[in-house]
Amino acid sequence: MSDIAVVLPDGSNLTVPEGSTLEDVAYEIGPGLGRDTVAGKIEGELVDKAAAVSDGDRIEIVTDQSDEYLDVLRHSAAHVFAQALLRTHPDAQLTIGPWTDEGFYYDITGVELDESDLSAIETEMESIVEEDYEIERVIRSREEAIEKYESEPNPYKLDILETEAADEEEISFYVQAEFEDLCKGPHVASTGKIGAFELTNISAAFWRGDEENDTLTRVYGTAFESESDLETFRAQREEAKERDHRKLGSELGIFSINETTGPGLPLYHPHGKRILNELSDFAEELNLEAGYEPVETPHLFRTELWKKSGHYDNYVDDMFLLDVNDEEYGLKPMNCPGHATIFNQQSWSYRDLPVRYYEDGKVYRKEQRGELSGLSRVWAFTIDDGHLFCRPDQIEQEINLIIDNIMTVFETFELDAEVALATRPEKSVGSDEIWEQAESQLEAVLESGNIDYDLEPGDGAFYGPKIDFAFTDALGRKWDGPTVQLDFNMPDRFELTYTGEDNEEHQPVMIHRALYGSYERFLMVLIEHFNAKFPLWLAPEQIRILPISDDELGYAYRLKNELTEKEFRVDIEDRSWTLGRKIREAQDDRVPYMLIVGSNEAEAGTISVRDRKEQEQQDVEVETFVQHILSERTEKRLGPDFLD
Repeated sequence: MSDIAVVLPDGSNLTVPEGSTLEDVAYEIGPGLGRDTVAGKIEGELVDKAAAVSDGDRIEIVTDQSDEYLDVLRHSAAHVFAQALLRTHPDAQLTIGPWTDEGFYYDITGVELDESDLSAIETEMESIVEEDYEIERVIRSREEAIEKYESEPNPYKLDILETEAADEEEISFYVQAEFEDLCKGPHVASTGKIGAFELTNISAAFWRGDEENDTLTRVYGTAFESESDLETFRAQREEAKERDHRKLGSELGIFSINETTGPGLPLYHPHGKRILNELSDFAEELNLEAGYEPVETPHLFRTELWKKSGHYDNYVDDMFLLDVNDEEYGLKPMNCPGHATIFNQQSWSYRDLPVRYYEDGKVYRKEQRGELSGLSRVWAFTIDDGHLFCRPDQIEQEINLIIDNIMTVFETFELDAEVALATRPEKSVGSDEIWEQAESQLEAVLESGNIDYDLEPGDGAFYGPKIDFAFTDALGRKWDGPTVQLDFNMPDRFELTYTGEDNEEHQPVMIHRALYGSYERFLMVLIEHFNAKFPLWLAPEQIRILPISDDELGYAYRLKNELTEKEFRVDIEDRSWTLGRKIREAQDDRVPYMLIVGSNEAEAGTISVRDRKEQEQQDVEVETFVQHILSERTEKRLGPDFLD
């Protein structure tokens, strides 16, 4: 038997016998690690510890101290739920039950469940956890697996065998007591490892997420190692409900989504548009400093363009298509083909490159209606899109510049970043050689920049691999955000060229990037991250003047005019309310600063300043306040901080 080499997380190689499993590798590293191994990762994919490794695989060992351990535990909790469900509802039929960022879900059919049924299922789950059943991986032949699900019968499991497991002759099942489930794993050693769990809610779902397929019942839950972790989750969940962008967006007049106008089509109210304008100005500032030039492309193109770019073959199910005078057009799902066409309208020299374009481009993607949710997933959204065309020797420099700008966004809003390298998806265009080259170049940029990153196997764009950045908000939740995509395929499909130093034609490399991801999702993140208490520069209403009586209205309007001249967004609360009610209303509206003016302030030409943190200072010189808020706005501080 020959030896192979695997790549450890620190980049070093470890030689192991061919046919070794992840658990074998762990024992090679050290007996203690071998005993502690729960699962592992191969090329970024979380797998069972019994998974075999191949020569050159990048691997990680997962123990109960690893971040991924919670995913493994929650996967096992999904099986505990399924076992309890079959005990309490024997007619239920199981489909799929994966882990999620917040817990797990299991899609089922054959029985009708509502929230009142969850308590009895949870009680049975408690019994299964207390029994501490061993969770055993069992390998069956394909014929045995098919026979099992034909005899039950279960068309959903058969579908899995015919699709995801189509090439597998040996099929893995996981068994705990009388329960077994078709599953790739991984799982914890026994049901008793699940320290605390909760079934959270029920919703409808479609098989494979397709509205044309069967409607299923989806039961959501979560699980943790300890009851204290679960209590922390419950507290965060309640806080998340209060910060829900759909609730705050409606209450504060930021946006609405109306079934009359169509699902997934947000309407931005004046407050929302003001926030979007500020975000756009900030992105434009970063783009111009980085040498990007503005362009604009239409909302739809003839489908010949989408066929040329590869979108029609790889993305048509997500496109809105329409017939115009017997010609087929498509609303654009992406801006890149338009930008590639602009580049192709003139001749370029190697000295001209890189050429950088940016556009706040509205795009349209036909998500399943069941997947639409507030601003996080919509049909129409705007990408702060950028595409640049460069020579191969400029790739690293350009990607580093993009990453610097993305990190400026994270720092400005005090959001934490998680980075991942997403590799070739199953549905893609281009040769293996091109993909390997692109993936290795992105990996080299991350490695040379000492950037910690995870692998996301198969999550790249159909035309190239990408570096994805996720926002981590104030509640520790992750949201998809900026991206950098390296594309050798679209320049080839569009026959893009530049004249090299050798006077020969060469093909440029295309880099796709977005600093926010999309304005819609980023606005959602900011609403929930800040609890709609936006920094002064971003707040739709920055200052509210509160005259104590009508006698001070004249002074209030003079103040407003002075502040408005300096381009601050100012309102006056001139309703006949008590001062206390005016303050409460401004607090509820998340206004950064309130200027209280009574007879003393009007006579002295001063103001009393109150911020939304309930701090107040009297007898403030107007010029002192103005100079402070000018610097607070210019520096994009997260304030208000005048009274800090």
